[in-house]
Amino acid sequence: MKQSILITGGAGFIGSNFVPEFCARHPDYNVIVLDKLTYAGDMSNLYECHGKSNYSFIQADICDMNAMEEIFTSLDIRGVIHFAAESHVDNSINGPRAFIDTNITGTFNLLQAAYSYWMTAPGQVRKSYESCRFHHISTDEVYGSLGAEGLFTEKTAYAPNSPYSASKASSDHIAHAFFKTYGLNVTISNCSNNYGPKQHAEKLIPKTILNCIALKHIPVYGNGSNIRDWIYVKDHCKAIDLIFHSGKAGETYNVGASNEQTNLSLVKMICTIMDRKLPRADGRSYMELISYVQDRAGHDFRYAIDSTKIKNELGWVPETSFEDALEQTIDWYIRKAM
Repeated sequence: MKQSILITGGAGFIGSNFVPEFCARHPDYNVIVLDKLTYAGDMSNLYECHGKSNYSFIQADICDMNAMEEIFTSLDIRGVIHFAAESHVDNSINGPRAFIDTNITGTFNLLQAAYSYWMTAPGQVRKSYESCRFHHISTDEVYGSLGAEGLFTEKTAYAPNSPYSASKASSDHIAHAFFKTYGLNVTISNCSNNYGPKQHAEKLIPKTILNCIALKHIPVYGNGSNIRDWIYVKDHCKAIDLIFHSGKAGETYNVGASNEQTNLSLVKMICTIMDRKLPRADGRSYMELISYVQDRAGHDFRYAIDSTKIKNELGWVPETSFEDALEQTIDWYIRKAM
């Protein structure tokens, strides 16, 4: 009998890159995607799954505890891969309540539903449910901000600086508490900045590409010196699959590509590629659209991930070069916009 795996937030950016490959790689699973379909979720992101016999979709809100319990019991959920989250830092600054509700309460609801269905008491798993696992996907932003040197490891102390990162830090702690207190089979991953197809236009890379196409100003916070470690979404998805199947219960795995870029250098790189792929009719460079704007409140200076643990223990390595994947990403947005 096929096991039912619940994937939350599967119509969002990372989830919708993960689901089609997961369905194809694991035909022995019933893959059940759950998404509230907020502004950041789009059913068209899952077009590759339409018609697949091992894929189904449920529109629901993880903040609805009754709905979560009903889904576990009625569909006999045997595993959870939890992407669902409010994730845009700017939105968390302007309206933090949704981040508290979804990222904290919603994650708790899922963990509680999993515990109630898979276990009868702390440390006591229902017969035939011993392999059920809850994988919680988080961010490197929970660790706060780095200076010019150093890397985040799994032992780095949490120091979140935005409502978004604070809500994700809280959800990480709750997930770990369910492992320590109840013995729930939980794994956690903290990943660096993702890029690739299907990302919402509010994020830096798609916003830059789309503003080039529309000949709009490209906003860069402050002087553009903030640094991020960028990973191609497909490489992140492979890491999640590996952790879900082979990670050790109770463990956290940091996932990054050791590809640090300042925001300004990244924007200029995109503009240079756009100049080549889609030259402006007036012969000018897209770089002329770059506009420096007031810096984000509490803007972390630098994030960088040490992925030694997942490489050594699970054999994961990022497979895609930044240059190739960035070109592929730009091509995808050009096709979508034309």
